[in-house]
Amino acid sequence: MDQILEKTANTIDQISDWIGKQVSWLTTALVILVCFDVITRYTFSDTSAWIMELEWHLFALIFLFGAGYAFRHDKHVRVDLFYARFAARDQALVNIIGALVFLIPWCLILIYQTYNFALVSFKDGETSPDPGGLPALWVIKFCISIGLFFLLLQAISSLCRNLVIYRAKED
Repeated sequence: MDQILEKTANTIDQISDWIGKQVSWLTTALVILVCFDVITRYTFSDTSAWIMELEWHLFALIFLFGAGYAFRHDKHVRVDLFYARFAARDQALVNIIGALVFLIPWCLILIYQTYNFALVSFKDGETSPDPGGLPALWVIKFCISIGLFFLLLQAISSLCRNLVIYRAKED
């Protein structure tokens, strides 16, 4: 059983690492876009709605698609009043309960809700409300569901790893 859990966690971790590395390139694109926007704004007193919206969308993609990667590498926010002092088995138990009670159900609820939110946007052909803004606003809305799915995968990986840790100390 532990081998299956480890293999599942390793596979998901590889996916998260690959996604994280690909998403990191969006930060480069965002920096270039912001520099271009600043130069054109202050040099030519010109800016476009689509550039500002693209900046927001790139930031959203970095945040959404990077969430699973950040969780995998323990770079997320954690209230750490007692956790750091716990033994490995107790930390694993806290992580198991947190995943089963909070993270996994929350991800499932949000995936369902955001998918429906994006589907309505797609059916309505929603575009930017700003003149000259980006078309197909529904694309970024579907990315919310995709990002949450990546986080859900990493939550499953974390659950698998913590189950192995918890079971190993039991023997």
